Amino acid sequence: MLPVADMHDIRTIRDDPAAFDAALARRGHAPVSQEIIALDEARRTAILAAETAQADANRAAKEVGAAKASGDDAEFERLRALVTEKKNTISTLNDDAKAQDAALGALLLTLPNLPYADVPDGADETDNVEIHRHGSLRNFSFQPLEHFDIPAVQGDGLAAPGMDFEVAARLSGSRFVVLTGAVARLHRALAQFMLDTHVTEHNLLETNTPVLVREEMMLGTGQLPKFGEDSYQTREGHWLIPTAEVTLTNTVNGLTVEEDTLPRRHVAHTLCFRSEAGSAGRDTSGMLRQHQFEKVEMVTICTPETSDAEHRRMTNCAQKILELLDLPYRTVILCTGDMGAGARRTHDIEVWLPGQDAYREISSVSTTGDWQARRMNARYRPAGGGKPQFLHTLNGSGLAVGRTLIAVLENGQQEDGSVDLPAALHPWLGGRTRITADGALE
Repeated sequence: MLPVADMHDIRTIRDDPAAFDAALARRGHAPVSQEIIALDEARRTAILAAETAQADANRAAKEVGAAKASGDDAEFERLRALVTEKKNTISTLNDDAKAQDAALGALLLTLPNLPYADVPDGADETDNVEIHRHGSLRNFSFQPLEHFDIPAVQGDGLAAPGMDFEVAARLSGSRFVVLTGAVARLHRALAQFMLDTHVTEHNLLETNTPVLVREEMMLGTGQLPKFGEDSYQTREGHWLIPTAEVTLTNTVNGLTVEEDTLPRRHVAHTLCFRSEAGSAGRDTSGMLRQHQFEKVEMVTICTPETSDAEHRRMTNCAQKILELLDLPYRTVILCTGDMGAGARRTHDIEVWLPGQDAYREISSVSTTGDWQARRMNARYRPAGGGKPQFLHTLNGSGLAVGRTLIAVLENGQQEDGSVDLPAALHPWLGGRTRITADGALE
């Protein structure tokens, strides 16, 4: 890991503490610059004092030999005692510097990223700003149902194909689901469609990663230490990933890469695991908020100069999936109060769910600037020479598979209980175009 003083740019905080506090205030955070500066000054003072004491000890050590050779026993004993004293002082000062460093690191690790200037101020999702809308809402001749009530997907155990929450509850508890038959195949087809589209049309590098990671990887992308309760940890100490952002971003953890290898644009389809500790009572019906789910995740690793363009590019990649599936959506820029801790700017893409009569999030595409790179000590070597610089990292769903399944089912439902499926998926379903009311794929 990087020395903690670099988790945020200490020089920037020293140069303009008021601006740092003002940026944090936009996220509802209390001022901390003076506490940071005090800890940093104490740390640097201890380090400087230790270095001065070490220089004194080195000089005295050289003089010890000369005193011994000259037969000056008194001077020899004085110098030897001085060396011992300086060594004890150095040890004390180093311990003090380490303590200040640890305190500074503990503080910096909990601080959120600073929002970009174009991020709207606000308290919560009601202050988000719509920046794009696509597609027409379907005019139903009947009252559209939520996904779990559509006859085509109502399972009553493994004997009846569909979406079964009762069996899942017996297996694992609440917020799990068992998919069977046509619904399971549709779910698989969506993931394959997304992967293939991102690889062949968007030129992302398909990547298959573990779902178990070391603790330092969760620290690197910001899930720890503050948000540990939102994830699951094994008895052996590994963490189950909440998203492939963790593994894909950490592929450069601790590395200095060459600029000509950038940008690195990854896509991965993985299981994801979240405890949903902070969402008690929210979206408990159906598949909208699960402890285990699947996502197709995009991650870009690039230079600072290209990160804004990459953010727009990634947003377009996610939007394109919805457009190919003919699903209405809107894109909003999150306000400061609704944005995740690691983001400097986030675009949320919200798909229309007629069963809920609402737009619901299906992808968050965020740029973190160098916030994650600093935590990972991930840099690049400029092609034109010069000191290695911190990378920029971005992440976004491309898309959440379960939520896309919900959107396909709700927007394609018919009055007889069947579901018409998007034409873009037909090749991934063997040419089949609908799920009948009794759950058959035809």
